[in-house]
Amino acid sequence: MIQRKTQTAEYWQAFALTPDDIEFLHNVLLDAEQPMSTSALAEALIAERCRREEAELRAELSRGIIYQPKKSFAVGDKVIFPSLDFRLGEVVAIRPGRNPEYGEFDVITVDFGPDRRQREFAARLNKPHKLNVDTPDLLITAQAESPATLLATVAAHVPARLREQLAANSDFAGFEDRWMLRALLADIHIGHLNIAEAAIEMRGGPVETAALLAELDLPAEIKPEVLTFSLNSALAADSRFDQVGPGENRSWILRRMEPAEALEIPVALRYTPIPFDRSQMPNELLQVEWELDDEWSEELPADLSARADLSMTTILLTYPHLVSGTLPLNKHSRPFFPRGHGERTVVTLIDGRWGQRFTGWVVHAGRYVAGLRPWYEQHKLPAGAYIVLERRDRSGEIVVDFRPKRMRREWMRKAQVVDGKLDIQMRKGEVACEYDETMIIGDERPEEILKLRTSPAFAERPLGEIVYEIFTDLAGLSQTGSVHAKTVYSAVNLVRRCPPAPIFVALATDPRIQPLGDGYYRLVV
Repeated sequence: MIQRKTQTAEYWQAFALTPDDIEFLHNVLLDAEQPMSTSALAEALIAERCRREEAELRAELSRGIIYQPKKSFAVGDKVIFPSLDFRLGEVVAIRPGRNPEYGEFDVITVDFGPDRRQREFAARLNKPHKLNVDTPDLLITAQAESPATLLATVAAHVPARLREQLAANSDFAGFEDRWMLRALLADIHIGHLNIAEAAIEMRGGPVETAALLAELDLPAEIKPEVLTFSLNSALAADSRFDQVGPGENRSWILRRMEPAEALEIPVALRYTPIPFDRSQMPNELLQVEWELDDEWSEELPADLSARADLSMTTILLTYPHLVSGTLPLNKHSRPFFPRGHGERTVVTLIDGRWGQRFTGWVVHAGRYVAGLRPWYEQHKLPAGAYIVLERRDRSGEIVVDFRPKRMRREWMRKAQVVDGKLDIQMRKGEVACEYDETMIIGDERPEEILKLRTSPAFAERPLGEIVYEIFTDLAGLSQTGSVHAKTVYSAVNLVRRCPPAPIFVALATDPRIQPLGDGYYRLVV
């Protein structure tokens, strides 16, 4: 059997566009007259590469007689040897074979040219042999997988390579993993983009592509899908615009209209992964980790469909999100917020207390929703408060609420910076919501804590040292000297963004700290 190169992973590992490939893709997109996805182009190109290979094989096979041991040959015959990479040779001698086990057969001497030695092969051999297939077509098509199968297996990385190479070629225009020939696009010039900017400015919020097209004087004879693609790709290439539509809805807003925490991950939310040995975390702390549901605890599962139909959920507001004006996108909250095709997705939030609507910005890579700072300040919520999310209909709007209670002054942990160190004290503060007693924490001057967080001397300290220092500070606030693991997690996140697991491992493996059970720890006496 011939092993076709296009059927092997080795062949596709070296994939790169050739001039013939580019010409082929040109023709495919010309015929389509509409945007095509990278995967569709990749599958078409794989099919073309397979077609070319088969044509080359047929051309090679037409140069002479395919060698098969059962065939008879004459001196002067041109013979092709598929198992020798289709090498062509000429029969220069024939002699009788000598092997009683095989009966009568011939031995042909084949000359492969001046740079190769002559070799001998069996001929007129009637014994079964793997090379004695019936037709050249069987040799060509044997074991050939479909382009779709190749794309899903040995050529699975081709779309990514193709995407990179098309993006580097000025003949092609791309938008959200779809492509068109640049020459086929509608002419979207700077004047059109300025009009789009003014339209968004006037509306004061996201505007769909179709609405923007209605403001532009573009040729009516161009197909609507081409006009849409042309404007989308032009807007995407202009740094003034940001695509924030949910689902398949393409909506655009001006970046200058977005809050800073939506455009750049706030300092308090920036997590740099810390290596740790999960096997050293006690089982009781695994349960605590699950309860905290930190968005960086583990990679979020790709399929959250089991939670997609929930109409309500409750999450904890941690200090990093409070000072950043954000909500975490964790396993409980993520199903409530839509995913679009851009880096950010706009969502309408409703104040569950007063019914006011305001804009939220789902930042998928950062795993948070921005735009809640005024809401937190308005309701004076502390870190540790329970936040309730609710879907009341299919409009896509999300109600954001908390569990209210009568305003009163209560003892709570308050943090400040003293002589370049974090100092936590128990002080009274006004609270008008339900909260987790082990998590509640406030700050006196948040700007000083931010400076402490970003100072090189503190930022580069090992996590274990920070955990121990904060633990000793917290232990002094309790009459029994005991501190809950949640409290340590909450306090560490004042100065170092970190999910529970690395903190809990540092807590559980420090010989200076001993467990008391139920998640509580104290210093070794």
